[in-house]
Amino acid sequence: MKKRSTQYQLEALIALLLFTVFAVCVLTVLLTGANAYSRINERDQATYNQRTYMQYMAARVRQADTINGIAVEKFGSSDALSLYSRTAGGNYITHVYCYDGYLMELYASESASLNPEDGEKIMEANKLKLSMNGNLLTATVTDTDGTDSTLHMSVRSGKAAEV
Repeated sequence: MKKRSTQYQLEALIALLLFTVFAVCVLTVLLTGANAYSRINERDQATYNQRTYMQYMAARVRQADTINGIAVEKFGSSDALSLYSRTAGGNYITHVYCYDGYLMELYASESASLNPEDGEKIMEANKLKLSMNGNLLTATVTDTDGTDSTLHMSVRSGKAAEV
């Protein structure tokens, strides 16, 4: 009788040991999968931000690509992409710039005197660096995690605004 009791205890111990090994394996796989998902999600978010910055800037430049419609100027303490629109109702300017951790946009009459804090927040960004070399516009946006995204666009109207 004692032999059977010892045999049942040994079988129960083996079953418990197998269950423990199975549970540890399941937890390891789950934690590895969660970690991989987190890394993929972070990478996708960074890529999304880079594409969004560049698509936004490209769309704004394409909309304003007229003779004397695009200029790179200082607005506040940072670079700004200044997009001019001249209509029968008046002359307007759109500034795209970085301020207080955001890519901002400000649309106003050319004669209005507004400050950088008056603009609308577009999305988070640390820095915007712009340069215009002939017809080539270069825009570099620095993301909140320090990643730079650079866009090179040729102004097709053939002439940037005189600043």
